[in-house]
Amino acid sequence: MPSAISGGARIRTNTPAENSYNALEASSRNISLRQLRLSTGKRINSAADDVAGYITSRALGARNGALRSALNAVGDSLNVTNIAQDSYDNINTLITRIKDAAATASSGALGTDEKIALAKAGFRLAQQIQTVVDSTVFGGRQLIDGSFSGDFVIGFNAANSLLTISVDLTTVSSAPNFNVDGQFNVSVSNNSNFAGVTGLNLNSLDAVSTTDLGVFANANIATTLTSLSSALNNVNKVASYLGGLTNRLTSQEEALKSQITNYNAAISRIEDTDVALEQLELIKAQFLQQTSITSLAQANQNPQQFLQLLR
Repeated sequence: MPSAISGGARIRTNTPAENSYNALEASSRNISLRQLRLSTGKRINSAADDVAGYITSRALGARNGALRSALNAVGDSLNVTNIAQDSYDNINTLITRIKDAAATASSGALGTDEKIALAKAGFRLAQQIQTVVDSTVFGGRQLIDGSFSGDFVIGFNAANSLLTISVDLTTVSSAPNFNVDGQFNVSVSNNSNFAGVTGLNLNSLDAVSTTDLGVFANANIATTLTSLSSALNNVNKVASYLGGLTNRLTSQEEALKSQITNYNAAISRIEDTDVALEQLELIKAQFLQQTSITSLAQANQNPQQFLQLLR
């Protein structure tokens, strides 16, 4: 720190001038620092500004970037579940109409022609189910034809381990498994195990004829209705599973948004400039700069005073 040493009449080492010059340098550096902070809006522009704060803010920034990526992943997974769930709702309606047709065909008051008409109408609905399955696509991939499997990184825990969620709608021959994988298949074409019901083939509706009522025959109609009820129940279960998954993803989306906001606030408190404080410090430094210049000018006048002793 500077000391108030006049140096007496020794002008070869002009201590007052050196003190004023050092003070001028310090105030000029301070002005540059305040102007930099005001122009960039950041209190920490390099590690030298705040060694500990630099590490903390950079770590929080990296964490925030990961959370933003996770938020995007949540959005993608929500798109998948919402699209699939909407398709299952559509399929639910179609299976219900097919089941209604089968129930109507079970009436003894209907003739063969009427039953055939109901079966053909049901087959057209089955074809529409296949259309729904084929058109349920996201990112160029089929979602409910039994081939889709996706892992979505929807967040990180404190140890930075991945928290993943898997949607695997693969073909099974029995009732669907409703764990995290949610296995299921609703494909119609060349499938004798529709909607997790063994032996249920909706293509059989097209085979109904005057000589063979097939699945609408009196001996088979009860089994047909039971199988359609099971298929409808399985579709509803998968739709319900996806609904629960959507609720979880929505909750995770809200949590991530809140975390991102809080991390942004923490980074701002550490890294951003307090404009009012920096302006105050800038004015103070400019005042000290002016007084240092005045003091330096006065200190440099000392040799002129001592020259008078030599006249």
